[in-house]
Amino acid sequence: MTSSIQSEAEPVPAPERILCVLGMHRSGTSCLTGSLEEAGLFLGDRHTWNPHNLKGNRENQQIVDINDRVLGAVDSAWDNPPSGRVAWPQDELAAARVLFAAYAQHSPFGFKDPRTLLVLSGWQCLFPHMQYVGIFRHPLAVAGSLHKRSGMPLAQGLNLWFAYNRRLLQEYRRAPLPILCFDDEQSLFQEKLQGVLASLGFDSSEWRGEFYDEGLRSAQLNAADQLPWHIRRLYRKLQRLAV
Repeated sequence: MTSSIQSEAEPVPAPERILCVLGMHRSGTSCLTGSLEEAGLFLGDRHTWNPHNLKGNRENQQIVDINDRVLGAVDSAWDNPPSGRVAWPQDELAAARVLFAAYAQHSPFGFKDPRTLLVLSGWQCLFPHMQYVGIFRHPLAVAGSLHKRSGMPLAQGLNLWFAYNRRLLQEYRRAPLPILCFDDEQSLFQEKLQGVLASLGFDSSEWRGEFYDEGLRSAQLNAADQLPWHIRRLYRKLQRLAV
């Protein structure tokens, strides 16, 4: 059974402060989340290694599973995004409440799963005090990484990039949030990241930048490749908004 999430706005036991990382798959979300963890963000039970990201994608599998089930309830998936707002099944609303109640004594608590962009309205309704930080990467670098990882056609990867990052832009327009560009050269990226950490209230002096690894950026973009106009336009809009 599903229910309009607008009716689920009653207070839920949860960490006093929650930070959610928003971004497309293969776009630096793991690097950003791991860096936040270095600076003091509590992630709870999270992946610290997998074959496609040797330092771990820093994702909480229970959150990933909730997002997958919410998407599945509307015949969607991470690689088949829904066209609009998603109504959460009651069971998944309850599962999210129980999970976050277990972390209620940990603050700041944070999480990331790129799927969150596709089902964000449910999380926002349950936890309206949640804060956000975003990251994006060049469309061809993302599509190339997805192709290398699983053989996904480049055209499909570009379409997915647009679907996810369109939602990131929509969220920024709803309520501005700091957004980083993973295409920046390493020293510049780390300088900007340190500024974002400070702006979010973390002690940037505690951060050593050890999570970032240039070697993990496996996909290289070809500047000669051309992007469809709507994807190129969205990328430029995000560039203008990035810190």
